[in-house]
Amino acid sequence: MQHRSPILLFLACLSLMACKGKQPGTFETRSMQWIKHHVTVGGKQAKNPLTATTENIEAGKQIFGYYCVECHGRDGQNTGVPFATSMSPPVPSLASADTQRYTDGQLKWIIENGIFPSGMPASKGTLNDDEIWHIVTYLRHLPPAGSLGEPRAYDGNEFENPEAGQPK
Repeated sequence: MQHRSPILLFLACLSLMACKGKQPGTFETRSMQWIKHHVTVGGKQAKNPLTATTENIEAGKQIFGYYCVECHGRDGQNTGVPFATSMSPPVPSLASADTQRYTDGQLKWIIENGIFPSGMPASKGTLNDDEIWHIVTYLRHLPPAGSLGEPRAYDGNEFENPEAGQPK
Protein backbone atom coordinates (compact mmCIF):
# COMPACT_ATOMS: atom_id res chain seq x y z
CA MET A 1 0.00 0.00 0.00
CA GLN A 2 2.90 2.35 0.65
CA HIS A 3 3.96 2.16 -3.03
CA ARG A 4 0.52 2.97 -4.37
CA SER A 5 0.22 6.42 -2.77
CA PRO A 6 3.15 7.99 -4.68
CA ILE A 7 1.97 6.39 -7.90
CA LEU A 8 -1.59 7.66 -7.43
CA LEU A 9 -0.30 11.13 -6.56
CA PHE A 10 1.90 11.13 -9.64
CA LEU A 11 -1.01 9.98 -11.86
CA ALA A 12 -3.21 12.72 -10.41
CA CYS A 13 -0.56 15.34 -11.27
CA LEU A 14 -0.26 14.00 -14.80
CA SER A 15 -4.04 14.09 -15.18
CA LEU A 16 -4.12 17.74 -14.16
CA MET A 17 -1.42 18.53 -16.73
CA ALA A 18 -3.41 16.69 -19.42
CA CYS A 19 -6.52 18.68 -18.52
CA LYS A 20 -4.55 21.88 -19.04
CA GLY A 21 -3.52 20.64 -22.49
CA LYS A 22 0.20 20.60 -21.73
CA GLN A 23 2.46 18.09 -23.44
CA PRO A 24 4.21 15.80 -20.98
CA GLY A 25 7.91 16.45 -20.44
CA THR A 26 10.71 13.88 -20.43
CA PHE A 27 10.27 13.06 -16.74
CA GLU A 28 6.52 12.59 -17.06
CA THR A 29 6.88 10.53 -20.22
CA ARG A 30 9.50 8.18 -18.77
CA SER A 31 7.59 7.84 -15.53
CA MET A 32 4.36 6.94 -17.32
CA GLN A 33 6.21 4.46 -19.56
CA TRP A 34 7.63 2.74 -16.49
CA ILE A 35 4.23 2.65 -14.78
CA LYS A 36 2.57 1.20 -17.89
CA HIS A 37 5.25 -1.45 -18.40
CA HIS A 38 5.37 -2.53 -14.75
CA VAL A 39 2.05 -1.65 -13.10
CA THR A 40 -0.99 -0.92 -15.25
CA VAL A 41 -0.63 -3.03 -18.41
CA GLY A 42 -1.50 -6.67 -17.87
CA GLY A 43 -0.96 -9.75 -20.00
CA LYS A 44 2.82 -9.88 -19.57
CA GLN A 45 2.94 -13.70 -19.53
CA ALA A 46 0.46 -14.34 -22.39
CA LYS A 47 2.09 -15.92 -25.43
CA ASN A 48 1.12 -15.22 -29.03
CA PRO A 49 -0.19 -18.50 -30.49
CA LEU A 50 0.62 -17.29 -34.04
CA THR A 51 3.94 -17.68 -35.77
CA ALA A 52 5.31 -14.83 -37.85
CA THR A 53 4.50 -16.27 -41.26
CA THR A 54 3.99 -14.04 -44.28
CA GLU A 55 0.28 -14.92 -44.18
CA ASN A 56 -0.14 -14.02 -40.50
CA ILE A 57 1.76 -10.74 -40.89
CA GLU A 58 -0.36 -9.83 -43.92
CA ALA A 59 -3.57 -10.75 -42.07
CA GLY A 60 -2.45 -8.51 -39.19
CA LYS A 61 -1.72 -5.69 -41.62
CA GLN A 62 -5.24 -5.98 -43.08
CA ILE A 63 -6.92 -5.94 -39.65
CA PHE A 64 -4.67 -3.07 -38.55
CA GLY A 65 -5.73 -1.26 -41.73
CA TYR A 66 -9.38 -1.18 -40.78
CA TYR A 67 -9.08 -0.74 -37.02
CA CYS A 68 -5.86 1.15 -36.15
CA VAL A 69 -4.84 3.20 -39.19
CA GLU A 70 -6.76 6.41 -38.42
CA CYS A 71 -4.61 7.10 -35.35
CA HIS A 72 -1.39 5.17 -36.03
CA GLY A 73 -1.09 5.62 -39.82
CA ARG A 74 -0.82 2.82 -42.36
CA ASP A 75 2.73 2.01 -41.28
CA GLY A 76 2.07 2.17 -37.52
CA GLN A 77 4.39 5.16 -37.23
CA ASN A 78 1.85 7.98 -37.47
CA THR A 79 2.71 8.87 -41.06
CA GLY A 80 0.13 11.35 -42.30
CA VAL A 81 -1.86 11.50 -39.05
CA PRO A 82 -2.26 15.25 -38.48
CA PHE A 83 -3.14 15.11 -34.76
CA ALA A 84 -0.64 12.43 -33.64
CA THR A 85 1.85 14.79 -32.03
CA SER A 86 -0.66 17.34 -30.71
CA MET A 87 -2.58 14.90 -28.50
CA SER A 88 -1.69 14.72 -24.83
CA PRO A 89 -0.10 12.25 -24.55
CA PRO A 90 0.99 12.07 -28.21
CA VAL A 91 0.08 9.00 -30.28
CA PRO A 92 3.15 6.75 -30.04
CA SER A 93 4.97 5.31 -33.01
CA LEU A 94 4.35 1.58 -32.75
CA ALA A 95 7.88 0.99 -34.06
CA SER A 96 9.36 2.93 -31.12
CA ALA A 97 11.65 1.13 -28.71
CA ASP A 98 9.19 1.80 -25.87
CA THR A 99 6.31 0.12 -27.69
CA GLN A 100 8.45 -2.76 -28.95
CA ARG A 101 9.62 -3.45 -25.35
CA TYR A 102 6.14 -4.64 -24.42
CA THR A 103 5.69 -8.40 -24.52
CA ASP A 104 3.27 -9.81 -27.09
CA GLY A 105 0.81 -10.44 -24.25
CA GLN A 106 1.04 -6.83 -23.10
CA LEU A 107 0.42 -5.57 -26.65
CA LYS A 108 -2.65 -7.81 -26.85
CA TRP A 109 -3.82 -6.48 -23.48
CA ILE A 110 -3.40 -2.87 -24.64
CA ILE A 111 -5.31 -3.46 -27.88
CA GLU A 112 -8.05 -5.31 -26.03
CA ASN A 113 -8.41 -2.95 -23.04
CA GLY A 114 -7.13 0.41 -24.30
CA ILE A 115 -5.06 2.81 -22.22
CA PHE A 116 -6.72 5.37 -20.01
CA PRO A 117 -6.39 8.38 -20.03
CA SER A 118 -4.83 8.32 -23.50
CA GLY A 119 -6.91 8.19 -26.66
CA MET A 120 -6.24 4.44 -27.10
CA PRO A 121 -9.68 2.78 -27.16
CA ALA A 122 -10.48 -0.75 -26.06
CA SER A 123 -11.23 -3.20 -28.87
CA LYS A 124 -12.94 -5.74 -26.60
CA GLY A 125 -16.21 -6.67 -28.29
CA THR A 126 -15.02 -5.32 -31.66
CA LEU A 127 -12.02 -7.53 -32.37
CA ASN A 128 -11.72 -11.17 -31.37
CA ASP A 129 -8.60 -12.79 -29.86
CA ASP A 130 -7.41 -14.13 -33.22
CA GLU A 131 -7.66 -10.69 -34.85
CA ILE A 132 -5.79 -9.06 -31.96
CA TRP A 133 -2.99 -11.66 -32.12
CA HIS A 134 -2.69 -11.01 -35.87
CA ILE A 135 -2.28 -7.27 -35.17
CA VAL A 136 0.39 -8.04 -32.57
CA THR A 137 2.22 -10.17 -35.16
CA TYR A 138 2.07 -7.27 -37.63
CA LEU A 139 3.35 -4.82 -34.99
CA ARG A 140 6.51 -6.90 -34.72
CA HIS A 141 7.08 -6.55 -38.49
CA LEU A 142 6.15 -2.95 -39.33
CA PRO A 143 7.32 -1.54 -42.68
CA PRO A 144 9.66 1.46 -42.90
CA ALA A 145 8.10 4.79 -41.87
CA GLY A 146 6.28 6.46 -44.74
CA SER A 147 6.54 3.45 -47.06
CA LEU A 148 2.76 2.87 -47.19
CA GLY A 149 1.71 6.50 -47.61
CA GLU A 150 -0.91 8.38 -45.64
CA PRO A 151 -4.27 7.05 -44.44
CA ARG A 152 -6.95 7.71 -47.04
CA ALA A 153 -8.83 9.92 -44.57
CA TYR A 154 -5.90 12.37 -44.49
CA ASP A 155 -4.37 12.14 -47.97
CA GLY A 156 -6.43 15.00 -49.42
CA ASN A 157 -7.96 12.82 -52.16
CA GLU A 158 -11.48 12.40 -50.88
CA PHE A 159 -12.79 11.23 -54.24
CA GLU A 160 -11.19 9.21 -56.99
CA ASN A 161 -13.21 11.07 -59.61
CA PRO A 162 -14.33 14.39 -58.09
CA GLU A 163 -16.53 15.32 -61.06
CA ALA A 164 -18.53 12.12 -60.78
CA GLY A 165 -18.52 12.20 -56.96
CA GLN A 166 -17.39 8.57 -56.87
CA PRO A 167 -15.82 7.58 -53.57
CA LYS A 168 -12.59 5.61 -53.68
